Amino acid sequence: MNIDYSEVTTDRTAPIRLVLVDDQTLISQGLKIMLELEPDLQVIGVADNGEAAIQLIADLQPNLVLMDVRMPVMDGRAATREIYQQFPEVKVLVLSTFDDDQYISDSIRAGAKGYLLKDMPFDELVQAIRLTHRGYTQLAPGLLDKLMNTSISNSAPGCSESASPEVLSLTPREQDILRLISSGATNREIAQQLYIAEGTVKTHVTHLLSRLDLRNRAQLAIFANSQQIGQNSQSQPCQFTPD
Repeated sequence: MNIDYSEVTTDRTAPIRLVLVDDQTLISQGLKIMLELEPDLQVIGVADNGEAAIQLIADLQPNLVLMDVRMPVMDGRAATREIYQQFPEVKVLVLSTFDDDQYISDSIRAGAKGYLLKDMPFDELVQAIRLTHRGYTQLAPGLLDKLMNTSISNSAPGCSESASPEVLSLTPREQDILRLISSGATNREIAQQLYIAEGTVKTHVTHLLSRLDLRNRAQLAIFANSQQIGQNSQSQPCQFTPD
């Protein structure tokens, strides 16, 4: 088990403190060198498996973990689940070679704030790290569609007969917001389409995450599509309790 405790410095500009987790040393060390060229990013440690990463996080308390999926000892999905449970303030961003549907779905359900592919341009990775740190969910191009298609294919047809109690308890407004989240709309875009304040949208999203026991917008989108909320505007809508 290899753990690299990089020198930790105090900086008044409060850089984003990163831990890299990848079993391929060439990749993790190469990323470390490149990321540290960015003035607002600081790689404080490197681990080669999920178990080592959890130990590193406990010791160094990073802001964000860049996590591989397939690794020995403990893979990225299991590590992400443990990190979310033990260190909920630490954000996990998956960076993988594989765009396998199951890996993506498992990682997001485990609590990852995003799933990216290693062949992406470096400048886009840097931007994704910054946005993830700010609380945005990041998915590589095409992966949201894969998630949606997977959730739809795994769901039962129809609505009223297969809807969960959680779905039946949603208000029409919450249904609208879920539908727009599943289409990839931002809070501002949702507010514009529903003619409500952006702050109101944020409040609804927070309530939906709490009520449905979900962790991020990507999970909300998966849930909305698995329950076929807003899948077809011409179909018979679900019945919901009055607003």
